[in-house]
Amino acid sequence: MIAEIPPAFLLIAGALLMPFMRGRARQTYMLLLPVASALQFYFLDATFSIGLFDYTLTIGKMGPMSHLFGWLFHLALFICALFALHVQDRLQNVSAFVYAGAALGCVMAGDWITFFIFWEVMTVGSVLLVWASRSQRSFDAGLRYFAVQLVSGLVLLAGILVHIGETGETAIGYLGLESLGAILIFVGLGIKCAFPLVHNWLIDAYPESTPTGTVYLSVFSTKTAIFGLAIAFPGAQPLIWIGTVMAIFPIFYAVIENDFRRVLCYSTINQLGFMVVGIGIGTKLALNGAVSHAFADVIFKSLLFMSMGAVLHVTGKVKGTELGGLYKTMPMTGGLCIVGALAIAGFPLFSAYVTKSMVLQAALDEGHWIVWLLLLFAAAGVVEHASIKIPFFSFFGHDAGIRAKEPPWNMLAAMTLAAILCVVIGAFPDLLYRRLPYPVDYQPYTASHIVTTLQLLFFASLAVFGLMVLKLYPPELRSTNLDADWFTRRLALPALHSAARLMARSTAMLDAAAAPHTRHLIAGLLHVHGPYGVFGRTWLTGTTVLWVAALLGAYLILYHL
Repeated sequence: MIAEIPPAFLLIAGALLMPFMRGRARQTYMLLLPVASALQFYFLDATFSIGLFDYTLTIGKMGPMSHLFGWLFHLALFICALFALHVQDRLQNVSAFVYAGAALGCVMAGDWITFFIFWEVMTVGSVLLVWASRSQRSFDAGLRYFAVQLVSGLVLLAGILVHIGETGETAIGYLGLESLGAILIFVGLGIKCAFPLVHNWLIDAYPESTPTGTVYLSVFSTKTAIFGLAIAFPGAQPLIWIGTVMAIFPIFYAVIENDFRRVLCYSTINQLGFMVVGIGIGTKLALNGAVSHAFADVIFKSLLFMSMGAVLHVTGKVKGTELGGLYKTMPMTGGLCIVGALAIAGFPLFSAYVTKSMVLQAALDEGHWIVWLLLLFAAAGVVEHASIKIPFFSFFGHDAGIRAKEPPWNMLAAMTLAAILCVVIGAFPDLLYRRLPYPVDYQPYTASHIVTTLQLLFFASLAVFGLMVLKLYPPELRSTNLDADWFTRRLALPALHSAARLMARSTAMLDAAAAPHTRHLIAGLLHVHGPYGVFGRTWLTGTTVLWVAALLGAYLILYHL
């Protein structure tokens, strides 16, 4: 029976049973459900299809990309569920698994209609996670997040409909940027991927969720968009420069940001930039680098979000101005955070070293020297904001006097599992390379690559600590950073309010001008159709029969003519 259910449906339907469980039963169920779905995914040997009007919806198709992302999402869901095992909030537990199941449905979809349906279910699950902290800030951020995701979904739907109208095809595959439908799909995916100028939903919403909800949110939405771009737009040249901008601009915001979960959100956009560049280059090496880095990023970024979530859980604080000296009472959390910091920096024997470098090598191979140099700069920036700033100001730096204990065992277990995976992927890259969509002809552990990487990390670290010693490093301040959403809040919103006032005045003027004519029209209708009008009177039966016979005769005459 279970073998006949697609893994995505198994997760979504299974999530709806969680409210009926409590205590150990619910905790056991939260861990077993991803395992059961993973087993179903492993033994999947059929394509699940259903009919809808004139179309066939494929809801369980397996391809090279689907295979990699499917395993990634199952692994991430298990880690996230373990991290959130102590959470008693039914809404958060259900919405998290629905969200994960919908993301799995997207990467296993065989047609754009199915992809869109799961895309929208994913939006519902994710916005509920934003609202899970039940604060006014999270409610407002969730509304803004929901509005942006609805726009993304509407643009995607418009693109799918136009594409079907242009080609008659619904199957997911390469699109390019030669048609209107493809461009609209590109924009819809780009919004969810946090392209520049439409990225603020991520920075705004993710940090307002709960300590565990933010970890779920960091995994699925943007990586599903990366999957869609890798399937539909490999080799699209605009992605090279879009991704380069994504890799560079967040590092400047991350330097001055005080909230460490927001720092990690900017870091997420930075890492997405490397993936987008790889998809834009479009060679086999570049695509392998993009999707493998997506795999690695989910693990080490989850580890960093979990470490900050653990700090927030036990201290109630997550800002640089409020933290410091936690290594004294939270040494295990601090050590695991440092593993994530080394992994995102691309230190040898850690995960990003064997994934991000594939994108850089592909850029060199294709002659994109400027892009390569800019990505090197972005990689150095990662060392500053994610590898040094977060661990240093959280666990070392000045002593804030906080004497919090380690988080619950399940949080430590989840972070430990993620840390082990960061090391395993970095030390044994073939375990990941064998599962990439194309054969891998790349050797990360060469003398030149190791030396170049160590030089980059050394001088980037030296620059940061040098600025700290000279007191030129931007201090941690209680502040609000102005981002691209300033334009929408300061310019677009007043313009919308002015347009609404103009429309209200125009409507009032039209109502005033049309009122006399409307009254005459209503009076005429009442004269004929009102209670005392011609058609409101009581007619004799014989007269009614006569009219029916006349109308029937007229119809017969017209029919025979």
